[in-house]
Amino acid sequence: MSNKIIFTKEAPAPIGPYSQAVLAGNTLYVSGQIALDSETGELINENITEETHAVMKNLEAVLRAAGFTFGDIAKCSIFIKNMDEFGTINDAYGQYFKSNPPARETVEVSKLPKNVNVEISCIAVK
Repeated sequence: MSNKIIFTKEAPAPIGPYSQAVLAGNTLYVSGQIALDSETGELINENITEETHAVMKNLEAVLRAAGFTFGDIAKCSIFIKNMDEFGTINDAYGQYFKSNPPARETVEVSKLPKNVNVEISCIAVK
């Protein structure tokens, strides 16, 4: 089985030596996405709700480029700088999973790339 690298201009380009996603068989591994505007490279972070929605839109763009949807996600990992914002992040995140949400963990970390407040990665399966 060979891996297929997934790249789309609809999501921010990687800021390091990694791919936006890798398709291995019928499983898609999506790298952590942050709230970067794919066109301008600017952060979208006026508030945590807006930032979370921007992250989810970037995830959606990578999923779409590989022919997947939110419904195909089996697991998400959420990294946040402040666990006190968990509820607000959870509310925004939950709008993308109306039924049968994926498995998930949410972890507070001391720092994230570009000093963002939230980063989300996922694994999707067809």
